[in-house]
Amino acid sequence: MFSFMEKQIIEDVLKAGKIAQELRRYAREIIVKDRSLFEIATLIDDKISELGAKPAFPVNLSINEIAAHYTPSFGDEGVAHGLLKVDIGIHINGYIADTAFSVDLEGSEENKKLIEAAEAAVSVSVSEFEIDKKLTEIGKKIGEEISKFGFTSISNLSGHSIERFVVHAGWTVPNYDSGQTDILEEGLYATEPFATNGHGRVRDGGKSGIYRIDKDVSVRDRFAREVLGWIAEEYKTLPFASRWIHKKFGSRGLLAMKQLEQAGVLYQYPQLVEVSNGKVAQAEHTVLLLEDGTKFVTTRED
Repeated sequence: MFSFMEKQIIEDVLKAGKIAQELRRYAREIIVKDRSLFEIATLIDDKISELGAKPAFPVNLSINEIAAHYTPSFGDEGVAHGLLKVDIGIHINGYIADTAFSVDLEGSEENKKLIEAAEAAVSVSVSEFEIDKKLTEIGKKIGEEISKFGFTSISNLSGHSIERFVVHAGWTVPNYDSGQTDILEEGLYATEPFATNGHGRVRDGGKSGIYRIDKDVSVRDRFAREVLGWIAEEYKTLPFASRWIHKKFGSRGLLAMKQLEQAGVLYQYPQLVEVSNGKVAQAEHTVLLLEDGTKFVTTRED
């Protein structure tokens, strides 16, 4: 964990949280049934910049059985429908706020109940955060809360600790009674329940449009090296979207990305799909845990 002793770090985290809250409100306003996913993502990208932040990862717009890891690429013809998960991460100077919510776009009572289950679980989990709390106790509360609604918590997805420029750091915040013996200490955490009417696990699916730099491997093509250099400077260790490369470099940039991916330099995350194709609702908040108290980064102002 990075140290939270410096006042500026705490201020950056809380500023990121306030911007993330505003982005949640904005996203709810612009998301309507059958609106282009690419348009929604682009509007959110632009709003992040307008608010003085940078993306910690591409906004995830995952539908129905896709639990996470989908963002529209250039030319994507997908539209908003069904049970849509909206996962937003932004940073200020590398200090990250991560938050998510779900929207029912088909007037489904089951979808609404799944959303209610995920939101109840994240509320319960946030209230459990305190120094020396066992992580498995938080996971147990999440699993029990989702079960009250007749659904299953996805066991192989979890919340996570956060470090500077690292969204998923070393610690996991489980979504069930995992039995792990780790206890909470001072740091930044995201709690991220997923409720499903399926079996409660995810598998790797198709391409996500979300990438990260994976290996330091030399490539011959000069333009590909130029693209890679810009990615490393702009996004550092953070995930990024192919649409951002297209915006900067055009179609040549996408060809360069393909070369870099084939060379093993870039890794493309797979979609995470519920194993029985059950529908999935997600909720997420970020919590800053300090020795002198808990600060709820994306849930409310302290």
